[in-house]
Amino acid sequence: MTATEQFSALDKILAHGDLHSLFQPIICLSERRVLGYEALTRGPSNSPLHSPLTLFASARKAGRLSELEVACRKSACRRFSELKLPGKLFLNVSPDSLMEPGHQPGRTLQLLQAYGIPPSQVVIELTEQSPTDDFALLDTALHHYRAMGFSIALDDLGAGYSSLRLWSELRPDYVKIDRHFIDGIHQDAVKREFVGSILKMAKASRAQVIAEGIELPEELSVLAEMGVDLLQGYLLCRPQEVPPRDASNLLPSTSGSSSLSEDVSDLRNLLNPQHAVDLDTPISKVLEMFSAQANLNSLAVLNEVQQPVGIVHRHSLADTLLKPFANELFARKPISRLMSDDYLAVEQSQSLQQVSRLLTSRARQRIEEDFIILEESRYIGLGRVIDVLKLITELKIQQARYANPLTLLPGNVPIHQCLTRLLQQGREAVVCYVDIDNFKPFNDIYGYAKGDEVLLSLAQCLNDRVDRTRDFVGHIGGDDFLLVLGSQDWRARLNRLLEDFQSQCRRFYREEDLYAGCFVAHDRSGKRQEYALLSLSLGVVHVHPEQCAQLDAGQLAALASEAKHHAKSIPGYSLHIIDTQSDTAA
Repeated sequence: MTATEQFSALDKILAHGDLHSLFQPIICLSERRVLGYEALTRGPSNSPLHSPLTLFASARKAGRLSELEVACRKSACRRFSELKLPGKLFLNVSPDSLMEPGHQPGRTLQLLQAYGIPPSQVVIELTEQSPTDDFALLDTALHHYRAMGFSIALDDLGAGYSSLRLWSELRPDYVKIDRHFIDGIHQDAVKREFVGSILKMAKASRAQVIAEGIELPEELSVLAEMGVDLLQGYLLCRPQEVPPRDASNLLPSTSGSSSLSEDVSDLRNLLNPQHAVDLDTPISKVLEMFSAQANLNSLAVLNEVQQPVGIVHRHSLADTLLKPFANELFARKPISRLMSDDYLAVEQSQSLQQVSRLLTSRARQRIEEDFIILEESRYIGLGRVIDVLKLITELKIQQARYANPLTLLPGNVPIHQCLTRLLQQGREAVVCYVDIDNFKPFNDIYGYAKGDEVLLSLAQCLNDRVDRTRDFVGHIGGDDFLLVLGSQDWRARLNRLLEDFQSQCRRFYREEDLYAGCFVAHDRSGKRQEYALLSLSLGVVHVHPEQCAQLDAGQLAALASEAKHHAKSIPGYSLHIIDTQSDTAA
């Protein structure tokens, strides 16, 4: 298609407003609800400009990008209003269009007013597709949006030419992590580190992080484990003309497999089945409830179907009513006037660790405030932040007590607990006993300090090869480690482990030993002995769900030890598998 034909097709689209708006939900994981929808545009289905990439590229070439974006926003606002969709509307805006000479400020607000959408419900999503040098002009434009009540989101963080500087200077309310860093995050430690850094920066700048482009359950599991609470992607829902309103069918069940590395107890012991109030409850009635219960910190505010819509904290209410004439102004007003919509609501089935991560990732969470506990999205009571922190502290102290002092990996007591949990859950997994060959003579020749470096290096290799949402690494003692993998790709992970360790060990040898392919020691009689360079022996037990009831943790550990002994009988890097289903070795 020639440029002339493209421009002609673009003319027709803009003249007739022949655009289609699709909406993709953005899900709040902790509350299992739809936060809002990103509006996405398609050209006419029979047009060569149906694809958004071609459509917007043609508009940019023709110098009509701002005109096209206004048409897209008009289509999105009209359809959003017609569908009466809940939550926020995310509208894409490019910096190029804001800085075009023909850009007319205020057009978006006029559109919203025409379709009855308040600016507080709209997020301007800044998409960066070309270098942005004029930060002052862009900052002025976005301050203009903020002054009208819009929120600001920064799209594709990490992919643009200057997205980190944009974040620093514009301080958006939301940041979207580029799909590149989400793709395969469950298999890439560097990507996990990047996302972890983004979460830390977001906490400091009071921005909320949205992970977009999620396509695999494993990606979702890692992001949830890391504390990313806002999610978007094909795994959850593709862009649709009539998108779903309820998130409960879009998210996986919270009762799925959990990490073997931690106690997965839920929130039942923390539940305080406190009464809630509805939106129309008078503020004077709420004050009476707080006065009657001295230990009541918070009250949930519910809608007509017993779902939370806000929360009232004792300290916030008291601060407001201490102002001059506040009692006279507010006493008869409904509590909806003073409630906060910034609250955490979690399902009772979520683990203590998951809730702890969500609480600590919230920039405005106060220790004296409560959080809301749900059962299948319905309110059942409150939980105290201080109780969660106390229990997490106790667990961390217990973990530290049983950790190996060198590697800080879990020791024998947590290892036994992990194997017990594995069998109780009836999960398919592999238990791998990891042993370093020729470690004792290496220690004798190179010294204990160098030996400790080898152990730390192996611990790092093991950590790099696990999926933190479902696997476990422990240190039995000395050069013996235990690895439990719940992932289907366990063979590939173990093969990469062998390659990692072999590569890492090269830096520990003297050049002459590396060249000779062995190191030399002398026994007590002075006899010269040669030892092969360090290698790993892996003893693997493949556990199947149907055999879990027939084993206990001690028997499983003994099988792993037996497999390790078979592996050590083979010189060099080796792997021996015992399959509990067939009771055969491979």
